[in-house]
Amino acid sequence: MPSRSSARLAALTVAAVCSAASTVALTSPAHADSVRIHDIQGTTRMSPYAGQKVTDVPGVVTATRTYGSSRGFWIQDTTPDDNPATSEGVFVFTSSTPKVAVGDSVTVAGTVSEYVPGGTSSGNQSVTEITKPTITVLSSGNAVPAATVIDEDSVPDTYAPSGDTAASGSINGLALDPSAYALDYYESLEGMNVQVSDTRVVTGTDPYSELWVTVKPWEHRNRRGGTVYGSYTSQNTGRLQIQSLGATADFPKANVGDTLAGDTTGPLDFNQFGGYTLVASKLGTLESGGLERETTRKQSRGELAVATYNVENLDPSDATFEEHASAIVNNLKSPDIVSLEEIQDNNGAKDDGTVDASETVNKLIDAIVAAGGPKYEWRSINPVNDQDGGEPGGNIRQVFLFNPERVSFTDRAGGDSTTAVGVVKEHGKAQLTASPGRIEPGNEAWKSSRKPLAGEFVFRGRTVFVIANHLNSKGGDQSLTSQYQPPTRSSETQRHAQATLVNAFVKSILDVQKNADVIALGDMNDFEFSDTTKILEGDGELWSAIKSLPRSERYTYDYQGNQQVLDQILVSPAIRRGCDFDYDSVHINSEFHDQISDHDPQVLRFHP
Repeated sequence: MPSRSSARLAALTVAAVCSAASTVALTSPAHADSVRIHDIQGTTRMSPYAGQKVTDVPGVVTATRTYGSSRGFWIQDTTPDDNPATSEGVFVFTSSTPKVAVGDSVTVAGTVSEYVPGGTSSGNQSVTEITKPTITVLSSGNAVPAATVIDEDSVPDTYAPSGDTAASGSINGLALDPSAYALDYYESLEGMNVQVSDTRVVTGTDPYSELWVTVKPWEHRNRRGGTVYGSYTSQNTGRLQIQSLGATADFPKANVGDTLAGDTTGPLDFNQFGGYTLVASKLGTLESGGLERETTRKQSRGELAVATYNVENLDPSDATFEEHASAIVNNLKSPDIVSLEEIQDNNGAKDDGTVDASETVNKLIDAIVAAGGPKYEWRSINPVNDQDGGEPGGNIRQVFLFNPERVSFTDRAGGDSTTAVGVVKEHGKAQLTASPGRIEPGNEAWKSSRKPLAGEFVFRGRTVFVIANHLNSKGGDQSLTSQYQPPTRSSETQRHAQATLVNAFVKSILDVQKNADVIALGDMNDFEFSDTTKILEGDGELWSAIKSLPRSERYTYDYQGNQQVLDQILVSPAIRRGCDFDYDSVHINSEFHDQISDHDPQVLRFHP
């Protein structure tokens, strides 16, 4: 698996920049008389006491966190006020293992701070805390305040208010309206003991012992039990991350469509990787939904099957070659052409100048043969060392696999890592100046990013142009739970420039040969409804074929419980107009805790 930051920065607009966490003091230090927790939390996201010292803050300990860098405990007031906007819980940051126990009645003195997970540059919301505490235990063995139930009736359908334009779009200073906005509702419960019951699991358990559930049983639910993300204005408000306060070894290994049955209870926290999170002191019981990996159908003799598959930083040291080979042979039914993304060089992340990937590719081809598949041939172009982004030293690139018994590759010399491929007219037909070739590799749009790989194939006498892509990732975009609403998707700027170049190249083919079969496919790192896709499609030069599926089936990736499209296959008018094509998003990875890649492969079958 990639690092925690790279894995999470690869998806939707929900990613946050990983920088040092920070604490924000909004006022100069002062002393406040005895106050209650709801006074400290206030009616906005920022405490009116931030930066001030408080004394004799009463509460009962509801949970302790004894691990990691954020050690401390949560307390909750047993005498709440009548304002639904003010939380009755707060985290007390001790920095070392806390010396209190659940059920202790305490008073706390300390400084109120606003802690920003990921640092202020991340755009994340802050967590109100009491720091540098002095704790007095008054009694022990007290009942913990009853958990507030979070369910489909309590969570609003609208995700977030629009930010204050005078504050650069921040919602920090806005009065909370927990009956109108989901983010306001969750904020009004920050630090409190909460409960969810019999919730549907909407992600596979990740390597960090986390999963996501939804408290809204039918919110954009699909037939496999997931929750589909279909627009920027529909954020699926019922999603909530679940972590455990206990041993992670016992954390359930869940798949999408499972149920976390019974009650899951614990304090509601906010963290860098996912926002509002129920940190469970009591976990429900996992009930399997029986989800199985999908298998597509075999192409007919007259159909050309073209696939795209992100194999997630594959290098010779990985233990997943047999599993990837089995997926290609058994689940994808050995497509005629496979565009592979994230093929690393022969020594993976070792940054020693190695760029050749022949060992990686041939190891996969041999595994495919061993799995009963065809002896694929392959074409690619080595990148310039450390110029294509991804894991440092890995030199990821796109690779064409093709079955020579079904399709041939037209080799035309001249393509290399720095030379731009062009289009010429020969005998009334479009032809690439180099095959394989790269699209404008020197253009600034491809800085620290993968350059598209273009190639000519021939199937049953018909030329098919295939362009393999891996566009700029979503790293750096503000999260859905950001303090800035709507969140800024800064990564789009480069991705839009890249999409413009890909569309222009396709147009240059179609200008020469209007009826050319052109396919642009790969990890586009953006949704089928996004502006990136609209730019790729242009004025009809291309069309994203995943849109031929019902909306509930349009997903290739699962990020924080939102099933979404990142991988696409776009086709030229000659392919689309015939309506003689079949598209399948083959769900073998994104929904499962034991995935071999975080992407689902896509397959297009058509008659050229």
